[in-house]
Amino acid sequence: MVTREPATHADPARDTITVDGRPLPAAQAHEYVLLNKPRGYVTTRRDPEGRAVVTELVPSGARLYPVGRLDVDVEGALLLTNDGTLTHRLLHPRYGVARVYHAEVEGRVAPAALARWRHGITLPDGPARPLAVTLLRSARAGSRLRLTFAEGRKHEVKRYCEALGHPLRRLRRVAFGPIELGPLAVGAHRPLTPREVRALRAAVSVP
Repeated sequence: MVTREPATHADPARDTITVDGRPLPAAQAHEYVLLNKPRGYVTTRRDPEGRAVVTELVPSGARLYPVGRLDVDVEGALLLTNDGTLTHRLLHPRYGVARVYHAEVEGRVAPAALARWRHGITLPDGPARPLAVTLLRSARAGSRLRLTFAEGRKHEVKRYCEALGHPLRRLRRVAFGPIELGPLAVGAHRPLTPREVRALRAAVSVP
């Protein structure tokens, strides 16, 4: 059957669909991968400067794309997928998907200062306020905090720490939404489980 009506329905499972005699390629199955990104890798598929990119660490027949970015000197949980609809929603500010970081900073952060960390500040590109702040270690030589933000603004965590007088030494993302990094080794990756994929979809209202 030849049709020129755009509203014509077809069942890809039963029908062979051709355009100008050429069959349409089959839809690619969605893949979802968690990578423990090492420092020194750029969060993109290609880099014009020739630096190492995260997709080199995740061999796949599918064209996987990083969900958002981690700076080149930041390590930790990074999702990669070819599911464009889910990626768009995970990154949209409307859904406020939590990003959880372990931040090692210079100087001693006193417990009494946590109220200031939780209150938020105004950065040049607007207000910044973490969803949660936990002090994991406090010492004169340096402190470690668990910081949860609902956005992925450029250098947001780094700028936040510096503005509070504690420059960042090391940053590691330990969770993205409901997906936790866990014991995954640096540079290693694994596919998400069906349960994890459902949790991601539920977090941003994707059926």
